[in-house]
Amino acid sequence: MDALTTAVFIFSYVFSLLRISAAVDTITVNQQIRDGETITSTGGTFELGFFSPGNSKNRYLGIWYKKVAPQTVVWVANRESPLNDSSGVLKVTQQGILVVINGTNGILWNSTSSRSAQDPNAQLLESGNLVMRNGNDSDPENFLWQSFDYPCETLLPGMKFGWNRVTGLDRYLSSWTSADDPSKGNFTYGIDLSGFPQLLLRNGLAVEFRAGPWNGVGFSGLPQVIENSVTKFDFVSNEKEIYFSYSLVDSSVIMRLVLTTDGYSRRFTWTDKKNEWTLYTSAQRDHCDNYALCGGYGICKTAQSQTCECMKGFRPKFQSNWDMADWSNGCVRSTPLDCQKDGFVNYSGVKLPDTQNSWFNESMNLKECASLCSRNCSCTAYGNSDIRGGGSGCLLWFGELIDIRDFTQNGQEFYVRMAAADLDAFSSTNSSSKKKQKQLIAISISITGIVLLSLVLTLYVLKKRKKQLKRKRYMEHNSGDEGPEHLELPLFDLDILLNATNNFSSDNKLGEGGFGPVYKGILQEGQEIAVKMLSKTSRQGLKEFKNEVDSIAKLQHRNLVKLLGCCIHGRERMLIYEYMPNKSLDRFIFGLAL
Repeated sequence: MDALTTAVFIFSYVFSLLRISAAVDTITVNQQIRDGETITSTGGTFELGFFSPGNSKNRYLGIWYKKVAPQTVVWVANRESPLNDSSGVLKVTQQGILVVINGTNGILWNSTSSRSAQDPNAQLLESGNLVMRNGNDSDPENFLWQSFDYPCETLLPGMKFGWNRVTGLDRYLSSWTSADDPSKGNFTYGIDLSGFPQLLLRNGLAVEFRAGPWNGVGFSGLPQVIENSVTKFDFVSNEKEIYFSYSLVDSSVIMRLVLTTDGYSRRFTWTDKKNEWTLYTSAQRDHCDNYALCGGYGICKTAQSQTCECMKGFRPKFQSNWDMADWSNGCVRSTPLDCQKDGFVNYSGVKLPDTQNSWFNESMNLKECASLCSRNCSCTAYGNSDIRGGGSGCLLWFGELIDIRDFTQNGQEFYVRMAAADLDAFSSTNSSSKKKQKQLIAISISITGIVLLSLVLTLYVLKKRKKQLKRKRYMEHNSGDEGPEHLELPLFDLDILLNATNNFSSDNKLGEGGFGPVYKGILQEGQEIAVKMLSKTSRQGLKEFKNEVDSIAKLQHRNLVKLLGCCIHGRERMLIYEYMPNKSLDRFIFGLAL
């Protein structure tokens, strides 16, 4: 090597080092990242370099959280082609391609690009996205390549989870084989486009779990996953792309969604105080989330002794199997359909059936949808595709209705085709049930009115009695029948109430009026109570207090807050009520609890 060549080499090397020090989040052409070297995103959240997972000695190029320990990897480049030594190198080519090579210059992994490159460089963004760009162009639409388009087992905030319909790119999650092996495992999780698009989790080709279609608010099979103070959701569906993504309201929160090696979709948040990942939510929560557990036309219900039941108008296909808790063959119709005479019954509070064999039109209304399904003898059910604003769009099902389950909250409704004979029976039963419910509501309202009137009258009498009673201050140990032992309600020891209310802590205080403060408490056996502490400035004597307690005790009713007892200790006088959450009473009165 002559002097000129040596000088050029040294200059290039020094220039490269200067560029590394000036931009620690960027790799430029002719710059190399060797095993042991890393780059870090601008805010210091993510780091890129070579690593060995778990107990493995193999080396992979990956991205992980820089400030989280133990190391948590969110993306792997050469997951199918590991290095067996520390000779790995990452570099950027003039064509704008990222390349991982081994000690013999063999290419183990490379990115792709269909665009021409000008001054290409790779940058690790604060979002965890590794992007290949031209110069300083930070427009995502102009990126030559980005790691967010090729997720592994982790979905980070801001990642698109779905399809580019123009290029055919499918962004889906694939589990690691094990904690020591990041190669693709058996499980995948992504948006299925056959029929109305929905989220499917598969084990190989078999569906394991179905999160269902997007309904405008969330996924039909994930009623627990809704926007809140922590996360916001975005679902885009047009002629160019269809994808789901989520973002964080508070940028200080660290969250990731992971497809685990055993096939569970789980969302975790990082807790600094505990120095660990905390489970935030899981897509699969119980056995009813096992795909098609109850077979065709079966509904899975966790709140009853027998998990599966047939839909109205259907019976078990094989009763003997059904009796032995084998529901896999599902149900069949009790009465054959007659296209011209069939009707539809409504099912609500459920997870919509599998939409792989469905048709949809997002511009139709429900009335048009019902008419279309009624005229097509092959249509087995219909419903809205979007539940916002009273519902919109049309979704039609053909063939068996599979993978339906009950939800206690945020369920949807759809309409099922039924033979006329079964429809009449269903309508009769349903009508009787609704009539009985209305009667119960009417009775409840009437009783409530009577009780409230009685309460008003009693309070009036008590108020009048107080005005008539003129007593001086009472001494704690007065004798006679004014003693607390003659009260007809249980007496609570002060120590019990102190323990229940955390020594009447201000954190337990529910409010305060002219009578004095009210505290929330929890008894040792777990019962929640509300302790009304009468003001010490009150001139009410023990006898008056006793009379008031006796009067209120006689007003006990299931629609009123229950008085559990009282406490008398020196000048302290307290009433102990059953604790009722906000709105509990009005929900009961108007039948919403039925």
